[in-house]
Amino acid sequence: MQQKRCPLRASLPFCIQVGDTQRHCLHRVKASAMWSSFLLLLVLLTGCVNPVIGYSDGKVSIACGDMVPQHGYDPSPEPPPYTITVDKSTFSPGDNITVSLQVAPSHPTFFKGFLIEARDAGKLDYPAVGSFFLTDPHQSQLLQCGHTQGSGVSHKAGTKKTQVQAVWASPNNPPQRVQFLVTVVHEYKVYWVKIAGPVVTLSGVTAAPSTAVPAQTTSSTALSTPFSSVECSQSKSCLRDPVGCDPESDPRCFFLSFTADEAGGSVMFEVSGPAEGYMSIALSLDKWMGNDDIYLCVKDGGRVTISAAYVSGRTHPELATEEALWGQAWRLADGVIQCRFHRNILIPNRFNLNQSYFLFLAHGRSHQGEIHRHDRQPLISNIQKLITGPPEDLSGSRSPLLIKFHGVLMLTAWMWTVSTAIFIARHYKHFWPDTTLLGQRLWFQLHRTMMVLAVVLTSVAFTLPFIYRRGWSKGAGSHPYIGCTVMALSIIQPIMAILRPVPESPRRILFSWLHFGVGTASQVLVAVCVFLGAAQQALLLPSPWSPAVLTGWVLWIVLTDLLLLIHSCRRRSRGNKNSDDKENILFVQFERWQHGESPKVKKMVLVVFLIGNTGFLAAFIKAISNV
Repeated sequence: MQQKRCPLRASLPFCIQVGDTQRHCLHRVKASAMWSSFLLLLVLLTGCVNPVIGYSDGKVSIACGDMVPQHGYDPSPEPPPYTITVDKSTFSPGDNITVSLQVAPSHPTFFKGFLIEARDAGKLDYPAVGSFFLTDPHQSQLLQCGHTQGSGVSHKAGTKKTQVQAVWASPNNPPQRVQFLVTVVHEYKVYWVKIAGPVVTLSGVTAAPSTAVPAQTTSSTALSTPFSSVECSQSKSCLRDPVGCDPESDPRCFFLSFTADEAGGSVMFEVSGPAEGYMSIALSLDKWMGNDDIYLCVKDGGRVTISAAYVSGRTHPELATEEALWGQAWRLADGVIQCRFHRNILIPNRFNLNQSYFLFLAHGRSHQGEIHRHDRQPLISNIQKLITGPPEDLSGSRSPLLIKFHGVLMLTAWMWTVSTAIFIARHYKHFWPDTTLLGQRLWFQLHRTMMVLAVVLTSVAFTLPFIYRRGWSKGAGSHPYIGCTVMALSIIQPIMAILRPVPESPRRILFSWLHFGVGTASQVLVAVCVFLGAAQQALLLPSPWSPAVLTGWVLWIVLTDLLLLIHSCRRRSRGNKNSDDKENILFVQFERWQHGESPKVKKMVLVVFLIGNTGFLAAFIKAISNV
């Protein structure tokens, strides 16, 4: 038989056509075309899909630049449960530094992959510097990151690890400051990028007197562990609220620390505190906000932006145009914002850190990276501190001294003096019928003396906020308005008492009601004013303790007053029931009651009342002193 070639031989393998087998040949051609189309489509699809690569063998040189694993997932927003440590803080060219990556003690876990690099702390976006050599070749391997062989260290296998070490060798011409950065992979989808490690400084580096500022980087990295107060007053100066708190264990701790490097060229600051939007510190020549050096740590989504600013007067901070900070790192966990940054001691247009300043620590809310006015009065150091001076544990306060005196004097005047004077006038007029002092009955002299003292204390306390604010306070709400009303009533009351008519005058009853009405109105307004004052920014007492204790004090005054009123009414009614001649017996009972038939009960109530008032006043004075 004659063999014939298929017409599609240019694109397909030939087939043999023998007599009736032509139909079979056509079926084979169609099948081959279908498979060719399928393979072509598969190639096109795979060419359009980005590859997702995982390197369990640790050969991750492709990630040396941005240190991001090629896993196709975003880094974890949670604080990394790992720590990076070094065995020395300063180095010379050619020195060796042991770098350790380990699981944090407070987070028992593991990691499978890692990448360690050393970079110029002022140029974190630049390639790695120096080189490493291994301490355990079975667990880690060297990479070439940039132009230097061994400038990176990574895992050798995807096994679970809790600690690795490597030794970094300084180059012959190293940068002045080197920071170690680490990327850690816990699982394929869970990893952290550029965890900030320690910064080591070249020995012999001194502060440059020139005005040139080295190029800085705006990039910041995530802190692996929270700050600690262990080294306060030993290697770093600290300002804390509450006193003695530790940010590592207390999420309510507001914390500022700073320490100068051994070479004396820069200062490292650490800031921590519970805040919704931002934490900030300020260096100031006085205790007033204005014309100050500001440093902001602002929460922006799942990260923190660290920047320098300047404030002129009581205005919104103006962000610095130059990059003044380096070695930036941050941490967000449990509502706490933490940030770390370095600043050269001498920078043009910034405060010289070789001088002494008051330190401000403030916090507040932010929206899309823009800050709002701080929620509380800033924590201000009690003294000016030399920033580059010896380590010291500083004390501070959120309330100015004048405002504290204002609160103490007002509470002394009204919580103790006025309430006691009214209590005596209302219930003890007839308790000492034959006792006089300087020609006047004892109760009257006590009442008048206490009231005059209260007016003096109120007048002095009234002027203190105006002295501090240098005018009217616009942000204090209704508190100053009610305070002015109380001050006016406090002046009117003694003037009415001086002009009172004699007891036999028909106008005496009018005076008595006016005197009672003005006094009662003053007490009510004072109670409202004290509640509002305890929530003022300038003297923010702890809540809910403050309103609870104030409510207890008001109830204490009302209940003791009712107790003696009920006691007096019961004695009167008992005398009326046992009398045959009600009019005569009533007169006798009244006289006996006037002369103190039950002195023991009233003495005991007076002593308990004074003890209670003193206790409430002491508690508030103690709270004010701790603000």
